[in-house]
Amino acid sequence: MGLLHTLFMAMEDRSRMLAGMRVHLIDGTYELFRMFFGAPSSTDAEGIEIGATRAWLRSLAGLLAQDDVTHVAVAFDHVIESFRNELFDGYKTGAGIDPELWAQFPIVEAATRALGVVAWPMVELEADDALACAAVAYRDDVEQVVLCSPDKDLYQCLDGEKVVLWDRRRDIVMDDQAVVAKVGVEPESIPDYLALVGDEADGIPGIPRWGAKSTATVLAHYRHLEAIPSDPADWAVKVRGAKTLAANLEAQREDAALYKTLATLRTDVAPEESLEDLRWKGPAPTLAAMADRLGAPEVVAKVAALA
Repeated sequence: MGLLHTLFMAMEDRSRMLAGMRVHLIDGTYELFRMFFGAPSSTDAEGIEIGATRAWLRSLAGLLAQDDVTHVAVAFDHVIESFRNELFDGYKTGAGIDPELWAQFPIVEAATRALGVVAWPMVELEADDALACAAVAYRDDVEQVVLCSPDKDLYQCLDGEKVVLWDRRRDIVMDDQAVVAKVGVEPESIPDYLALVGDEADGIPGIPRWGAKSTATVLAHYRHLEAIPSDPADWAVKVRGAKTLAANLEAQREDAALYKTLATLRTDVAPEESLEDLRWKGPAPTLAAMADRLGAPEVVAKVAALA
């Protein structure tokens, strides 16, 4: 009886600990791009463009001020390439990125750490992979994982109220049912959907003639492209142009499988940090110098009060 009581109390303690606890996992690359094209330009004493980084520092400080934000990590694409570029020549690269934006990548990572927030600079994997891996690693230890990004690639990670997507700019929260309502397929089918429809932002061409509506209709029934019959006469759903769609898919099955691999986020690399490591405990000693460089001295007093 004593052992059962101890186990019960441990479960009660865990339930109380999890109640209301969220971990916020942020797509830092998206945030830097957003700030670069939305915030005023500014340079530091050496003439280096830092406008986007300053806007990000202020934005992150504002996020930390929210009552339910206690555990935070930010993932950055330290280089705009990954293992996917070795699989497919057409996959996205850093070509064409504005040099003034590119130069801020190391600065924004340092600014994030100066605020006392964990930063993940990704090289082999992408920022989205880091968020997907972290969602799997931490989900059982919190009430909710909040993926801070509007990126449709992350739809595949969503799971009821347990793992949700938050578009901070528009203040829109999406769960798995919102994905179904918007795209027409369950989160697990998102890689299949992107493989067939294509994803211009990532350089995935898709399969000819497979549009959003036809793809959603077919995948809503079959879920995965491997399960789609080769003969359209065997399809359990009616789709306009099914004969052409089936022929195009059959001619490019290997390509479709590759595109699905490109669109599938990795979840098999656990973060080095424990959940406790992600708890925000206050800024680092480097914050004052970083805020001074960025021309945002008010951030120092703001986060000091929060800490």
